[in-house]
Amino acid sequence: MGGSLSAVSEKSIHEFTVKDSSGKEVDLSIYQGKVLLVVNVASKCGFTESNYTQLTELYRRYKDQGFVILAFPCNQFMYQEPGTSQDAHAFACTRFKAEYPVFQK
Repeated sequence: MGGSLSAVSEKSIHEFTVKDSSGKEVDLSIYQGKVLLVVNVASKCGFTESNYTQLTELYRRYKDQGFVILAFPCNQFMYQEPGTSQDAHAFACTRFKAEYPVFQK
């Protein structure tokens, strides 16, 4: 068995910086010590209604215990999030009363 294994750099999610739906940089270290659910969301998916409803319920139930949902709109699966990041944020917050952070696509 020849060859060498290349080292894979392991990073914690808390070491990344991402952009929120308005383009502002967010250092994920602010969520250190929290339980995170990182999820792709899409407004045109067949499961949108149930998924957003369940995410909102889950967040409301556990947010006071250190639970945070980080929602990342995604258009790469059959173009199910065609609008802008701001559109996705408005959709989640207006239609489904999302109180958790929504980031850029």
